[in-house]
Amino acid sequence: MRERRILRHSLPTAMDIIFLRELKIDTLIGVYEWEKRVPQTLQFDLEIALPDSRACQTDDIKDALNYADIVRDIQRVLGSRHFNLLEALAEHIAEILINDFKSPWVRISVAKLNAIRGSKMVGISIERGSRGQSL
Repeated sequence: MRERRILRHSLPTAMDIIFLRELKIDTLIGVYEWEKRVPQTLQFDLEIALPDSRACQTDDIKDALNYADIVRDIQRVLGSRHFNLLEALAEHIAEILINDFKSPWVRISVAKLNAIRGSKMVGISIERGSRGQSL
């Protein structure tokens, strides 16, 4: 019988990802005048690669990304400036997660709910960073 050998360099790179699903926040967003006066509900779905996998080994909150901090930063951004486009908002959030939370990779989906008649939501999904970094 042939011996099976697993070559370390042939294994896929490990990546641990936390996620937040269906986070809803009311904010002013859009290019039309009424959108600058009437808050709309946005729904966020976030996937955030962990900067390292220490929390998996230590079981210590100090080694984990804090979901509440992430939500607070998104709320702060939405309260401090107006975005015309979902694309610009998603890009800004991606930059915060990569720069401030040291995530090597993020996927951000942002949608306006009931913005188009007959559609539950419309939006954008972006990926930034590298999935190839080892943790």
